Amino acid sequence: MNEARLGVDVGGTFTDLVALGGGGLITAKVPSTPRDQSEGVMNAVEASEVEASSLLALAHGMTVATNALLERRGARTALVTTQGFRDVLEIARQNRPSLYDLAMDRPPPLVPRDLRFTVEERSGPDGEIEPLDEASLEEVVSAVREAGVDAVAVCLLFAFAHPEHERRVGEALREALPEVHVSLSSEVLPEFREYERFSTTVADAYLAPKLAAYLENLAGKAEEAGLPSPLIMQSSGGVTGIDDAIADAAGCVLSGPAGGVVGAAYVGSLGGYKDLLTFDMGGTSTDVAPIISGEAQTTTETVIAGVPIKLPMVDVHTVSAGGGSIAWADAGGALRVGPHSAGADPGPAAYGAGGEEPTVTDANLFLGYLADGTELGGQVVLRRELSEKALTALGEKLGLEAEDVALGVVRVANAEMTRALRIISVERGLDPRDFALLAFGGAGGMHACALAEELGMRTVLVPRAGGVLSALGLAISDIRRDYVSPYLSPMDGVDAEEFEKRFAEMESTAAQDLTDPEHTRRADLRYRGQSFELTVDADTPGKLEDRFHAAHEQRYGYSMEDEAVELVNLRLISTVPVEKPDLEEPEASGGAESGRREANFDGEWIEVPVLDREKTGQGSEVAGPAIVEFRESTCVVRPGWSGKVDAVGTLVLEKGDE
Repeated sequence: MNEARLGVDVGGTFTDLVALGGGGLITAKVPSTPRDQSEGVMNAVEASEVEASSLLALAHGMTVATNALLERRGARTALVTTQGFRDVLEIARQNRPSLYDLAMDRPPPLVPRDLRFTVEERSGPDGEIEPLDEASLEEVVSAVREAGVDAVAVCLLFAFAHPEHERRVGEALREALPEVHVSLSSEVLPEFREYERFSTTVADAYLAPKLAAYLENLAGKAEEAGLPSPLIMQSSGGVTGIDDAIADAAGCVLSGPAGGVVGAAYVGSLGGYKDLLTFDMGGTSTDVAPIISGEAQTTTETVIAGVPIKLPMVDVHTVSAGGGSIAWADAGGALRVGPHSAGADPGPAAYGAGGEEPTVTDANLFLGYLADGTELGGQVVLRRELSEKALTALGEKLGLEAEDVALGVVRVANAEMTRALRIISVERGLDPRDFALLAFGGAGGMHACALAEELGMRTVLVPRAGGVLSALGLAISDIRRDYVSPYLSPMDGVDAEEFEKRFAEMESTAAQDLTDPEHTRRADLRYRGQSFELTVDADTPGKLEDRFHAAHEQRYGYSMEDEAVELVNLRLISTVPVEKPDLEEPEASGGAESGRREANFDGEWIEVPVLDREKTGQGSEVAGPAIVEFRESTCVVRPGWSGKVDAVGTLVLEKGDE
């Protein structure tokens, strides 16, 4: 393969690779290596047998930052703030994680109180009120040194508008403690709202040392193997260099899921489907996201592991329902699935690697959706008798036969995933019936038709590279940087020259950071008195209000055109597009049916045809009930569904009329 782009995505269970170039598509899937994810990356490259000298780029998506937040295994971090505001991080907002559970606490802040320090200074909306006291700064630097931390977050009041004091504090810390990572809120998130700014900046400092260690290790291995320096996927859906990724660590927490959404938008658009709900079911979790008019939607309202991170991120909702999610009986005797996962080690019971509890994969294997003896990732062989044994053991606790347990596990997992799809569609003001469901991930195709039926959706898309679509998305992702300029003003007070000047300043910065970038202008707006904003296109200030009213109508079902509208932030998305090769599906190469087997649909065992996706081609048809086996995944075509393979290799399934 000449001049290929490589994408490698690390998931909780498997590490996926896609090499794109010269009209060809090479894929590989190997087990993840949780202790050092870079080993899995290099194993995938080795398994693909792609020549290092032929690679133009290596793009990488990983879960290092996500896992560090979920497991609270980031760096020992200190916080430096304005005197009197030491506890902003702990006071947070007037909300609770579970409104009616009086015993449930918020997750503890990433920085404990004894590592939160204050300096004497004060700025207000119009600038300096009290100068920075150098003596208090010296005391803080000394205290931080004695605390033995790995990172420091600096968040001073009004630093988003007047960063001079904050820069001085950062300069003193960096000079005195060169080995300690320092994150300044005026660099990480120059926006108003103290709590979210503090939280995002602290997350950035907390994650940076761990991310730096991982990425530098990966870069060393890539260089040793003659590979290009890795580009890292950001949560916003674009890639950036290693140094920039480390400098924006909080912007990498959705690195893995973002690649899948980019890949889904690309493959869907090639086939003519621009409005999609994406459904990425892996071994550990399921990620869902909306795509409108061919574009992945982003949000700045993301909360991960109880930590608000107010940076642009792909609007992904994640639930802990994956192939490895463990089924169990609760104290009341009800069947539950997840959130605990068998992961890659020991994995589902069927792996025979020490796992004894049944998982969603075990249920799918028992019901005939997966074949007994199926090989996964070149190293794992599924054994149905082990799944049956685990399901039977759980059935004894529930008073059910193994078959009923398996059907129940799939039904419970489907209910959890349907709920997730409703959150990113119905709760966003979108009717799922107007969208196609694009299913990917190792387990996505097995559940897609059932979920579509629940939501009234009539079209399901399963791409040829569905099992490794996140890696495909990485391979075709543009280089991207996001910029923000706070501009709080009533719309009738917005000065057109100031508006243009602020965008010009951001574009000038982007021109220094990137080579010949393309720019997209956006703005955050709200009705006066609201505590949240909506983001709309901002190519000209004249159309902002109309766009905001329309966006509010779609999201919340109403607009208030007689209310005053406020501008809050100006945003700039700067991208350097990469060449995106077309996907071409060859004609079918002969009989696609590789055999028949018994599979259970809604409690009834039916002998169904099993189709080999490698032997189907453009125009090949399939009618349910049937099972289509892809190289890295399986698609279960339920009764009443039928379709064919399109010109870009996507299996397009349609629900027939009852």
